[in-house]
Amino acid sequence: MFNPSKNFKPFGNKIWLASPTMHGDEQKFVQEAFDTNWVSTVGANLNELEKNICKYVGCKYAVALASGTSALHLAVKLAGVKAGDKVFCSDLTFSATVNPVLYEKGTPIFIDSERDTWNLNPAALERAFKIFPDVKVVIVANLYGTPAKLDEIQKVCKEHSAILIEDAAESLGANYKGQQTGTFGQFNAISFNGNKIITTSGGGMLLTDDEKAAKLARKWSTQSREPAAWYQHIDIGYNYRMSNIVAGIGRGQLLHIQEHIAAKKKIYERYRDGLKDLPVTMNPYDEKIMSPNFWLSCLLIDEKFMCRQVRSDNQALFIAEHGKTCPTEILETLAKFNAEGRPIWKPMHLQPIYYNNSFVAENDGEDVGADIFNRGLCLPSDIKMTETQQDKIIEIIRACFE
Repeated sequence: MFNPSKNFKPFGNKIWLASPTMHGDEQKFVQEAFDTNWVSTVGANLNELEKNICKYVGCKYAVALASGTSALHLAVKLAGVKAGDKVFCSDLTFSATVNPVLYEKGTPIFIDSERDTWNLNPAALERAFKIFPDVKVVIVANLYGTPAKLDEIQKVCKEHSAILIEDAAESLGANYKGQQTGTFGQFNAISFNGNKIITTSGGGMLLTDDEKAAKLARKWSTQSREPAAWYQHIDIGYNYRMSNIVAGIGRGQLLHIQEHIAAKKKIYERYRDGLKDLPVTMNPYDEKIMSPNFWLSCLLIDEKFMCRQVRSDNQALFIAEHGKTCPTEILETLAKFNAEGRPIWKPMHLQPIYYNNSFVAENDGEDVGADIFNRGLCLPSDIKMTETQQDKIIEIIRACFE
């Protein structure tokens, strides 16, 4: 229960969950686009960003697009999803992972999380194939920058002749067993949204080793124009291509991705050390086999130290209790001091739009994702936050347990 007698004052400038951090190189490349008059959807910035991401991640082809969602949509199309097709999807994720399935009139089936990484549970995926043996596409998201158990998921997909799509929107720069995320699926997506590890202000990219698929995605993204002097079309197309100006921001950002990851890791470790004697744990990962990009630092409260909390579809209430707290109390308290936190993603099978979709857990009656949503929260993780500011946030969290 937060003690108002503590001598805390609100932050003068808001501490954000995660905001863009610019370095100056971005402006140089954007200015180059203006100076050369390449300001639309072709130009050197686009070419160089695609080439440099391929080199950094370790894939053969990249298609720069308007958003991570558009990259996922084209991945779903490339995977051949048609009306009525069922697709296995991570349950604990943002809706953008799943919505592209509906764009193609498919039906998402949600797979529960495991506790080691909070990501899609390979055992639950195997069980889902026994229930729905005809499914041929799986979409796995790497939550908050932590890789899923990607080799185990790959193995299950291979055994069932299913195409794997990796949603690496949150995990650019993370690696699993020495391999960069965004390379484990046949088709993969990354995001450059404003709050991601690097940004183009908005944007994303489709990654693949399939040359034919990359060419088709590039065609689709520019309204599926055929090579004719007039505008001729035999496929449905989309206005999904990234602009050369936006790509210039990404070129400049990519030069700093490793320092962004290092700063995010430092934030994670500072929270972990500063809260280690409280009944909480940080979002988990296996340091022997993976290196997250630490995009967001998250907290999970021991269930024995949870005060009563109830959530409707759009409101949350709690009853303060000595020695206990809950995500709602911590988030509301941080907000009072001008610091931004967020709830954990609400699992897809709990979303009103997906109430009627199937949900598969490893065992009957389990719902790991719902439990993480109930007891977890995302902490301020902005790399411009100072150590002094983070120390104050840690003290505010500690005070909520008093």
